[in-house]
Amino acid sequence: MKQAAGRQGPTPAIMIQGTGSDVGKSLLVAGLCRHLKRQGLIAKPFKSQNMSNNAAATPDGGEIGRAQMLQARAAGIEPSVHLNPVLLKPQSETGAQVIVQGRLMQSTSAANYASVKEKLMPAVRESFARIADDADIVIVEGAGSPAEINLRANDIANMGFARAENVPVVLAADIARGGVIANLVGTAAVLDPADRAMVAGYIVNKFRGDVRLFDGGVVAITERTGWRSFGVVPWFADADRLPAEDTLGLPTAAPRAGLRVVMPRTPHISNFDDCDPLRLEPGVSFTLASLAEPMPEADLVVLPGSKSTIADAKALVAAGWHIDLAAHVRRGGAVIGLCGGYQILGRGIRDPAGHEGAPGETPGLGLLDVETEIRAPKVTRQSEGVCALPGLEDVPVRGYQIHMGRTVGPDCARPVVRLPEGDDGASSADGRVIGAYLHGLFGSDDFRRAVLGRFGVASSLAYEEGIDRTLDALADHVAAAVDVEALLAVARRRGSEG
Repeated sequence: MKQAAGRQGPTPAIMIQGTGSDVGKSLLVAGLCRHLKRQGLIAKPFKSQNMSNNAAATPDGGEIGRAQMLQARAAGIEPSVHLNPVLLKPQSETGAQVIVQGRLMQSTSAANYASVKEKLMPAVRESFARIADDADIVIVEGAGSPAEINLRANDIANMGFARAENVPVVLAADIARGGVIANLVGTAAVLDPADRAMVAGYIVNKFRGDVRLFDGGVVAITERTGWRSFGVVPWFADADRLPAEDTLGLPTAAPRAGLRVVMPRTPHISNFDDCDPLRLEPGVSFTLASLAEPMPEADLVVLPGSKSTIADAKALVAAGWHIDLAAHVRRGGAVIGLCGGYQILGRGIRDPAGHEGAPGETPGLGLLDVETEIRAPKVTRQSEGVCALPGLEDVPVRGYQIHMGRTVGPDCARPVVRLPEGDDGASSADGRVIGAYLHGLFGSDDFRRAVLGRFGVASSLAYEEGIDRTLDALADHVAAAVDVEALLAVARRRGSEG
């Protein structure tokens, strides 16, 4: 199958679309990529358009969706902006940044995106060609659902892409939500005939219990759609050990004894997987807290990233959390702000050009003596350095930066990390409040263990190793339930066509 061996015709490819959002497409793609990698194939993931504020920086200096970064890891390939050529990062209920091949192209309203979208297919097809060039197979992930026929015009995410590149489609449906038969049969009913002809079959995902109990359901779906089943995939219990695409799948609390860590679910929360290593620590009780409730009792509060920092700062104040956080610090509690959370900890935030929404400014929480101005250019890079906090000097750290803010002030004289490109972050004189732009700090085992040690918590969690073990388990899980050889046969038919 290998392109480098002189294969004629298009690269084999298969596209996993869904009957809706959050049906498990991303993990199915990751599991298939890891399984095929272990079979000796170069399997590459691809998602033409993603909408997520959980982004990651690539080695080539751009940004892609966090799910595509995880899929690249599963596939054992270097992540590239071409894995996810269009990334939409919502800034408000009606607007988003449009990232094309890793770079900010513009901000647009949802109403205007339709006119922007029609110009993006050339970039999508160029990126797909680059990804497919040296791959044995490409596993493409759709976005949302092809049943959203109101969005079909100029579509680049589902059937529009599948038709343009002649990639056969497998529909994934989430049985845990209920109504899975109606979801699949209904999708078949609303697709136009040419789109419907692209569908090779379906996968029923997230089944709890004995999958044989759904044999009758498979028969009913196949009879009503004419599509074949590629498998019924049981619930994967360890899914929460992998970085999530959005907060919908995250547990809100871990009801156990241990260090009490709280992260607020702010309206424009981004890169919330920064706290995954803490959430998975056996000695930590982690709570993803609603702003509709008073701040829970905590030992450590982590303010997450934000795609609209001014709006999230105002939301924290409107909910009264500024009072709770100030009292928390007075009582000796600790606060760590990451990226947007770091900006919110300061005395004020200004966005004179309106990079994250309407131009404006707002006071911050005043827990750090710094101020932030949101301004271009956007910083997008992977970074590696050492901790600069007293007592933790030279502890290795690594992560990534995605931000437009520039933060200055007296507390920056006490940085959090030292990086080749310069010091990052600020800390209060007593060390109880710190903030930095570097995402992924807690994924650095030595840093996380040192921080937890200050609270008397011993950690033996190897976070990065755990991700790879979970990806291996996911590959076994998917391969045991899905007829992978049948999928490959469908993908190869595309590769045999000129």
